[in-house]
Amino acid sequence: MLIPYQQLDAMTLNNLIEQYILREGTDYGEVEFSLQQKTQQILAQIKNEEIFIMYSELNESVTLISKQEFKQTQNK
Repeated sequence: MLIPYQQLDAMTLNNLIEQYILREGTDYGEVEFSLQQKTQQILAQIKNEEIFIMYSELNESVTLISKQEFKQTQNK
């Protein structure tokens, strides 16, 4: 089930994004971004519907999922 970001408290949304970033690991690219910069980038992707907030009833958990990953789960 998708959860519209507007339904989440700002602090909850921020914590969810930070948890996602920290789970994804370290960047090894040419430019290093701060946690705050990464959080703003992910928030922009959520607002542009490139990333969705998904609740799993099976696992009783919330995660962020790319639009492409979401489409793949719908085709199964």
